[in-house]
Amino acid sequence: MLHERGAELARISGALRTAREGGPSLVLLTGPLGIGRSALLQRLAARAVNEAEDVRVLRANAAPVEQDFAFGVVRQLFDSLLAGAAGELSERWTRESACFANLALADEDMPAGDRPTAAYEPALSGLLSLLESVSADGPLLILVDDLQWVDTPSLCWLAYLAKRLRGLRAVVVCTLRDGEPRARHPLLSEVVEAATHRLRPRPLSSAGTAALIRDHFGEPGDEEFIRACHETCAGSPLSLTAVLLDLAAAGHRPTADRAGAVRAARPADLRERLARSVRLQPAPVRHLAAAIAALGEPGDPALVPRLAGLDPIDYAAALRDLRALGLAADEREPRFVHPVVADAVQSSLSVAEREWLHDHAAELLYRAGRSDEQVAAQLMAGVTSRHDWSAGVLRAAADVALRRGAPEVAVRYLRRALLDASLAGEGRSRLLIDLATAERGLDPVACERHISQAIPLLPTPGHRAAAALRLTPAVMGLLRPSAVDLLRQVADELGPPDALGGAAREMALRLEARLRQSGIDDPAELTSAVERLYGMGEEPPTATAAERELVAVLVSAATLTCRLPADEVTRLAMRLLEREPVGSARVYSALPLATVALVAADSVDAVGSWLSVEQRIGRSRAADTVGTVGTVVDGFGHLEQAMVLMARGRPTLAHAHAERALRLSDAHWQELGLAATIALVRTALEIGDPALSERVLDEASRRTSSCLPLAVAVQFLGASVDAHRGRWAAAVETLMACGRRLESAGWRNPVLFPWRLRAAGLYQRLGDPRSALALAEEDRLRAEEWGAPVAMGRALRLKGMLLGGETGEDLLREAVGVLRGSANELELARALLQLGGRLEGRPEADDLLREAAELAAACEAPWLVERARRGGGDGTVRLEDALTRTERRVVTLAGRGLTNSEIAGELGVTSRAVEKHLTNSYRKLNVSGRRELIAALPRLQAVKGS
Repeated sequence: MLHERGAELARISGALRTAREGGPSLVLLTGPLGIGRSALLQRLAARAVNEAEDVRVLRANAAPVEQDFAFGVVRQLFDSLLAGAAGELSERWTRESACFANLALADEDMPAGDRPTAAYEPALSGLLSLLESVSADGPLLILVDDLQWVDTPSLCWLAYLAKRLRGLRAVVVCTLRDGEPRARHPLLSEVVEAATHRLRPRPLSSAGTAALIRDHFGEPGDEEFIRACHETCAGSPLSLTAVLLDLAAAGHRPTADRAGAVRAARPADLRERLARSVRLQPAPVRHLAAAIAALGEPGDPALVPRLAGLDPIDYAAALRDLRALGLAADEREPRFVHPVVADAVQSSLSVAEREWLHDHAAELLYRAGRSDEQVAAQLMAGVTSRHDWSAGVLRAAADVALRRGAPEVAVRYLRRALLDASLAGEGRSRLLIDLATAERGLDPVACERHISQAIPLLPTPGHRAAAALRLTPAVMGLLRPSAVDLLRQVADELGPPDALGGAAREMALRLEARLRQSGIDDPAELTSAVERLYGMGEEPPTATAAERELVAVLVSAATLTCRLPADEVTRLAMRLLEREPVGSARVYSALPLATVALVAADSVDAVGSWLSVEQRIGRSRAADTVGTVGTVVDGFGHLEQAMVLMARGRPTLAHAHAERALRLSDAHWQELGLAATIALVRTALEIGDPALSERVLDEASRRTSSCLPLAVAVQFLGASVDAHRGRWAAAVETLMACGRRLESAGWRNPVLFPWRLRAAGLYQRLGDPRSALALAEEDRLRAEEWGAPVAMGRALRLKGMLLGGETGEDLLREAVGVLRGSANELELARALLQLGGRLEGRPEADDLLREAAELAAACEAPWLVERARRGGGDGTVRLEDALTRTERRVVTLAGRGLTNSEIAGELGVTSRAVEKHLTNSYRKLNVSGRRELIAALPRLQAVKGS
C-alpha cells in the first residue's frame, strides 16, 4: 500500500537503466520518522526481483543495538547476495569474511569506531573487487536502510565504495532519517556528499490519505473521516497506517461518525516505535520532549525551556532536532505533530523521572501565576507533592471544576488534596466537607462517609449542623439509615428550632425537614408531620428558606395521606412558591415537593405560570455556570414541565421533557435521576403505547432502587404491559399488590396513585363486575375526600362506565361537568367520549364526540381521536371502518391462531411489520392484546374484501 511515491520509484528505475550501461549512482532517501523510506526500499527490492531478471539485490537493515557489531551491515549485504552461491564467488566471500573478521578481533580492547580507516583497506579493497566481479554479470541494486545506525567498519566500506563506484554496474540506495545526531559522523558525511541523487518523499496529500484508507478498509472513506485522518496524521504514512490498523481492529468503518475516533486514537505500536526513537536522542532533545509532554500542547515557550533545563540556544537547537525527527510540528512552537508522541515520550521516562518532571512543572506554573487547574493537572500527574501550597491549589481547582460542570474532576482534585495535605482539625474538616459537596450527586455513600469524618473535627454544634446539611435532601425519601442517624444526632445536639434563633434556628428547621422527609414511607412519621403542620396554624411561617423547606415537606405529607383537602394544599403550596426567590438553590432543597402537591391538587394553571418565570430567570442566572448547577437547574425545569404537562393531559409533550431531564441526570442521579425516571414511567403509562411502555419499563427496571415511588411506578407500568399482552389476571394482581403496599405506607392520594381505577377496569374485563364496582366506589370515596376535580371526574367516569342505564349515564354526565373544572383536558376527552358513545343516536351525542375528538387532538392522543370519530361507546367497532386493508388481514390471521412469524410468512412481510400492524389494531379496536382481540372477534363485524 505505497501511495504517491511514483516519482521516487521512477528516478531509481532510471538510475538502474543507466547502471546497465555502466553509469553507477548513489541515491540518498531522506525524511523524518514515518515518511515511508523503509517501505520504499521494500518496494524497490520487490520490483527489481519481479521486473528485472538480471538485477541482483543486496539488502541490509541497520539497527541501533548492532552498531558495535563490526561489519554487520556488510555481512547482511553480501550474505543476501551470495547465500547458497557456489564456486569461486563463494570461496572469495569466505576469504574476505575471514579477513575483516580477523581485523575486528585484532584488538578487542579497541572500539571498532576508533580503529584507523586505513587498517581496513585490504578488506575494503577485496569487497570492492568482489562486487566488480558480480556486477559484470548484471546490474546491482544495493539497499541500506537507516544509514545513521550503520556500524563504523561497514560505514568505512560504504564511504570507500561511494568514492569508487566508477566502473561498477550498480545503484546504491541508502536511507537516512532526519534529525539523528549520528548524521554528523565524518564517515556518514562522506557517503552523503557522494550521493548523485537526493530524494525526499513528501507527506501524503489528502488524495493519498483517501487511497490508503480505501486499501485498508476495502471501501472509500467519508469526507469527514478522510479529513480527520489527514489533519491528525499530518500526511505521515506510518502514523496513518497505525491509526487505520487500530480502528479496523476495533471494528470501525471509515464513516463520518468515526472521525472522533481517529482524533482520539493512540496506537500502541506507534507509541512504542516513537518511544524507542526518543530514547536514542541526546539529552537536550529528550529533556525538551519530556517538558513538552508534561506541560501539554502547545507548550508555553516561556516555561518549556525552564522545565527542560535548556538555555535559549540549546532550546532552539533541540526544537529544530525534534522538528527534523518528525516529532514536533513547528520549529518555533513547542508542539508535537501527533498526540501519540506525548504518550510515547511519557512512556520513555522512568517513574522517578515522571514524578520529578510533573512536580517541577507544577512549581513553575504556580510561581508563574498560571491557573489553578493548570497547576492541579500537574499535581494530579504525580504521586505525591512536596509543596505546602498544593492542597490550596487543588481546592481552588475543584471549585473551578464544579462551576464549569465537572464534579467528577473536582472529586479527584479534592481526594488528592486529602492525601497531600498536612492539615488537621478544622482545616481538614473543611476539605472533607468540600469533597462531600462535590460527591453528593455522584457518590452519595462517599458523601455521607466524608461528612461523618468531618463532623467530629468541627468545633461547635452549629458548624456540625451546617456540615450535615451538605447531604443531598432526600426528596424521594432516599437516605441511608446511617445518614438519618447522623442528621438526628446533629439535630439533637443543636436543639429544637423553637428554642433557637438566627442561623441556628434556620439549621434546626432544615434538619427537621430532612428527617421528616426521610420517613416518607412510614405512616406514623407521615401522621406526625401532618400534626406538626396543624400545629403551625392556618398560616405557617414561610419567611425564610428553612421555614419554606419544612412547610414543603409537611404539605407533601398532607398530600400523600389526603389529610388536608386539595384546596388547602393548593393554598399552602402556592404560598411557598410565591415567597421563594427565583434561582437555582431550590433544586437542592425540598421545595420541588410543592410542585408535586399542586399537580396532585389539580392546580397547575398558577404553578405553570410561576414555573415559566422561575425557569427563565433561573436559567439566565445559571448561564455563566453551564455545569453542575446549570445542568441540574435545566433538568429540574424539564422535570417540572413534564409534571405540569401531565396534569394538563399532554402526556406526549410531558414524555419529551422527562426524557430530556433523564439525559441530564447522569451525573446527578440523587438530585434528578430518580424523579426523572418516575416521570418517564408515568408518561409512558398515560400514553399507553405497548412498544414505548416495554422500552421504558426495560430502562426503569435497570435503575434498581429502594425508592417507593419508583418501585410503584415500575409495577404500574409492568401491569400495563401485561394487560396489553392479554395477561389480565397477572396485571390486576400486580396492581392490587401495589395498592396494599401504598396503603401500608399511608399513601392514599388517588391522583398520584390511581391503582384502583386501573384494577377496576381489568376486573371488568375478567368478568368480575362486583370487584370492579367495589374498587370504583372506594376510588370515589377517596376522590371526594381529596377534592381535586381530576380525581372526582376519573372516579365518576369509571363508575359510570361500569354501570348501565340511567344511573351510568347520570354518572358520566356528572363526570363531564366536574372535569370541565379540571386542568386535565385528556380526562375530559375520555369522559366526553364515554358519554357520547352511551348517548349514541341522540342529538347531543355528535356534539360530545366532536368535542372529545378536538380535545384529544389537542392532547396529541390520536387513538382517542379515532374512537371519537367512530362513535366512542364501549369501543366495539366495525373492522372495515377501523382498520386498513392490511391490518384487517393481519387481524383475521391472528384470530385463526397464527403466530407473528406464520402471519409474516403468509403475507410475505417481516415479523416486525406484523407486530406493528397488530399494535395499531389493538389501539384502534380498544383491546389490550392478542387474547382480548381473539375473544372480541366474534362480536366484531366480518371483514369485507380481505
